[in-house]
Formats: sequence, structure tokens, C-alpha cells
Amino acid sequence: MSGEKEMTYKEAIEKAGNSLTRFPLIPIRGVPLMSIIANNFDSIWAFNPDPSDLLIATYPKAGTTWTQEIIDLLINNGDAEACRRAPTPVRSPFLEIHSPPPIPSGLDLLKKMDPPRIIKTHLPFQLVPQGFWENKCKNPARVVRTIMQYLDLSVSDEVIDRIVELTSFKNMKDNPMANYSCVPPEVFDMSISPFMRKGEVGDWKNYFTPEQLKMFDEDYEKQMKDVHIPFRSLI
Repeated sequence: MSGEKEMTYKEAIEKAGNSLTRFPLIPIRGVPLMSIIANNFDSIWAFNPDPSDLLIATYPKAGTTWTQEIIDLLINNGDAEACRRAPTPVRSPFLEIHSPPPIPSGLDLLKKMDPPRIIKTHLPFQLVPQGFWENKCKNPARVVRTIMQYLDLSVSDEVIDRIVELTSFKNMKDNPMANYSCVPPEVFDMSISPFMRKGEVGDWKNYFTPEQLKMFDEDYEKQMKDVHIPFRSLI
């Protein structure tokens, strides 16, 4: 209907209400996906990105939201207000996510955006039709510069310092457009565990007993003996 106000992302989630539930898993090419994603996988696989689009492909809880915020700030020259125009899932859509209506899918959101678009995915490499970018976060300024160069952008040192500050864990945890506080508690109960929890590598020390650590180390060594990937448990 013309003139009708478009529903916000938060309103759409609230309206979906009880439709949001834990979905069964269906394997796609050997990878278990939520049924609502698996049933729409053909359209996800057929997604045709623009050459200027940037895909952020990560494991969950591996600095995804941090990277999204850095890139959005770089593109907007460090303008914090410009990057608070909408929640993270709207500014940087989740490629494969599908939810009960009226919540828009990642593809729905992407269709409404002009390139270049920042796109997020947690799909494993074999389910994504293009490569992905990965980096480490020990030196935030270096990470910002690396991403800036990858995007073929140029901003001043002052803007880089501002982006480092705006994307610090504390600032992002306090930023309602980045901390997923717009998601109702029925979907993500922040009283159990906030989306932005602690942001510290090595926090496992506060939860593992020496016996549990020994069990983990022994099992990890057994399971990963043929995989030569360095694993850093402390920074």
C-alpha cells in the first residue's frame, strides 16, 4: 500500500513472535544447516554478487561484528553517526539467514541495497561461491589499515585512530546499533549472555578447572594431530 510506513527490523522480529523457534537441521553437501536456511539454499547459492561487494566470511564469534563495524566506518570515513543509521544486520546483511515472515531474509535486504555492499556469512568455504578474507586482531590499527588497503581506500591517521576507538570492544558493547540489543529477549536473551560478552582471549582460564584443561588438551591433540594450524589461546 502506497504511503504505508515500512516496518523496522526490530518491529519485524517482534511481529514474528512465536514463529521464531529452534529449527531442525538438514545436511547440505555434508554441512548441517537450519531447515529454514537449507530449504532456501538454492537461492542463496544462486546469489550473484557485484564485483564491488565485500564478503566477510567467518566462524561464529570470531570477530565478525567487529570487522563489519570497522569496514562500515572506513567506508563512511569514520563517521560514527552514519554507522548508527541502522542495526548491524541491516547495514551488513547476513547472506544465508532466513527467518519466518515478516523478518526479511539476508537476500531480501541485499536486493534493496546498492553496491558496494558489506555481506556477512558463516557458511563454510565449500558452500560459498567466492573466497573470503581473514585476519588477526592483536593490533587493531594494523587490522584497520589492512582492511583499508584491501578495500582500496585511503583515510587519514586521525580517522584510523577514530575507527580503532569506535570499534573497541567497550564502545561496540555500548553501541545499540552494533550490540544486537534491538533483538527481543524471546530471540536472544541478553540476561543469560550478552552478544558482546567479554572480548578477551583467554577467558577460558576463569571457567576451566585444571582437570578440564587437561582433558581438552588431550582430546584436541588427538583430534587435530594431522591438522597443522597454530591455535592461540592467549594474547
